[in-house]
Order: sequence, then structure tokens, then C-alpha cells
Amino acid sequence: MEKLGQWYTLQALSGKENKARQDLERRIEQDSMQDSVLEVLLPTEKVTTVRQGKKITQNRKFYPGYLFVNVDLIDENGIMKEDVWHFVKDTYGIINFLGGDNPVALSDEEIQDIKRQLEKTEDVAKPKIEYTVGEIIKIKEGPFESFEGTVTEVDIERGKLQVSVVIFGRSTPVEVEYDQVEKNDFD
Repeated sequence: MEKLGQWYTLQALSGKENKARQDLERRIEQDSMQDSVLEVLLPTEKVTTVRQGKKITQNRKFYPGYLFVNVDLIDENGIMKEDVWHFVKDTYGIINFLGGDNPVALSDEEIQDIKRQLEKTEDVAKPKIEYTVGEIIKIKEGPFESFEGTVTEVDIERGKLQVSVVIFGRSTPVEVEYDQVEKNDFD
């Protein structure tokens, strides 16, 4: 008979979510709690930023300050297993279950939505800042530096924008990379 737990949301120290996940996974292994704590999930996506002219790929958390855990927390009589609850809650970096002393399980639809979100982002590093068609941007480097333009096309896969800029009184399409532009601040 396969044991199935329920998914719960854990509040974690901000910026320490990954450490909390690692510590919980390590403790599960050390204390042989694999039958009670079935899976720990920290949803992230790869994001590309440019710093000092270099492209850097980082992992960005979908839900900063939160982890998700599949845990067998409720016994067959509907009573919370205090030992399992304390085991998870007493892990470094974990503040509490969402719901505190009365944790609320996620629905199947909620956890499936989170997992689908993860599947969409696998192996695709996307830019940290997203642009939309019609948005006015400022070109910060390249031959059209300091020109303002309107985004006419967004190519997320290649990290490029098609921008319409006015040169000598005429609207001209220009292709630029995400890291060559910035959102225009209308101060």
C-alpha cells in the first residue's frame, strides 16, 4: 500500500528557503522520516540578468518565503501527528506551517498548478525584466544609445526586442537585446 500525504505550505525565513529545504531533506534522510515527509518542493525559475556587461543566470523563487512539503501529517482518525508536525516545524529556517497549529492542506489543483508552472520554465533562462508590446523603453547602449522607442515585438527565446525608434523624423524598426534597454522612468 502506497502512503500518500498531503501538500502543505511552509513559511520559511526570507532568503533562507533553499537552506531550509536542504536542512529538511538532510534531516529526513538522517532520521529515516521518508515514510512521513515524502517530498519537499521549492519552486524556482532560471532568470538572466546583466551586471557589468556580463550575463548572469540565477534561480528566482516563485514564492519567496515559502516551501511546499508533501507530508503524512494526519492519521486515519483525522488527528494531526504531533511528532511529524514538530519534526518539520523544528527544522532550521522553517517558521511554521501556513495555518500555524492547524495547517491547511493545499488542494490537488493548487499543487498541480505549481508543478505545471515549474514544467513551463524548465531549461529556459528568461530575462529578469519582462517587456510588453506597446511599452516605451530607453536604449541604454549600442548605436541607438539614449533613444526612446516603443516595443513592437518581444522574442523571449532569443532575449531580443523589436523597437520602433524615431530617427530623422521617421519611425525605424531596431532589434536590441534585453540588456541593452531599460524601462523608461517618466520622472
